Amino acid sequence: MLEIQTIRVAYGAATALWDVSLNVGAGELLCVVGPNSAGKTTLINAIAGLNRVSAGKLFFDGEDITKLAPHRFCDRGIALVPEGRRLFTGMSVRENLELGSYTAKAKASRTQSLEKVCALFPALVPKLENPAGSLSGGQQQMVAIGRALMAQPRLLLLDEPSLGLAPSIVLDMFKVISDIHAGGMAVLLVEQNVTMALQVAQNAAVLEEGRIVATGTPDELLAQPHLRRAYLGLDAEAEA
Repeated sequence: MLEIQTIRVAYGAATALWDVSLNVGAGELLCVVGPNSAGKTTLINAIAGLNRVSAGKLFFDGEDITKLAPHRFCDRGIALVPEGRRLFTGMSVRENLELGSYTAKAKASRTQSLEKVCALFPALVPKLENPAGSLSGGQQQMVAIGRALMAQPRLLLLDEPSLGLAPSIVLDMFKVISDIHAGGMAVLLVEQNVTMALQVAQNAAVLEEGRIVATGTPDELLAQPHLRRAYLGLDAEAEA
């Protein structure tokens, strides 16, 4: 579905991603993990069309989308849940959700999509007319994910969905991500909570200093001691 071929992304003279290559298959859940400032958000924003690629190619369903205008990425079936949620806090929950269905196809099915989002997040039902800014952090993240789902994407991009949430809410959030994936949607998850991300992912990639340093299944990555130490905080004594 998504093919990333040796892309580079730069901010002025500073290169943030170096020759990154990844694939996300139809219906696959791929997580990208790595330390702070590794380039994870830069990568996911490039896939969403928000960061322009200076070299390399992005293909979606075989089409070269590298030079498309950002809003055309959504037309192709790619939706982003950005880090920090980015809601319009003075607008109602319903209005925030409806903003996700701005394409002609999504707008035609807005009512049905809203029903599905409410079924996925029943806690939002009594809050639909409330300002989004009055919700808890976990509920706001539900709105952010629901807004992306209103676009009826085939590839959902999630940037640090657990950031700033209480541990109990994090568990619920990853359950929802698993349910979305189980419904057949492809998901690319960028996450610092490595343990939880690897539990839900089918495949994973480790990004460090703008480069992919390892790929494989979660079990394959966990079997490498240096990755366990660097990204899971496990040393030989802890494992013993």
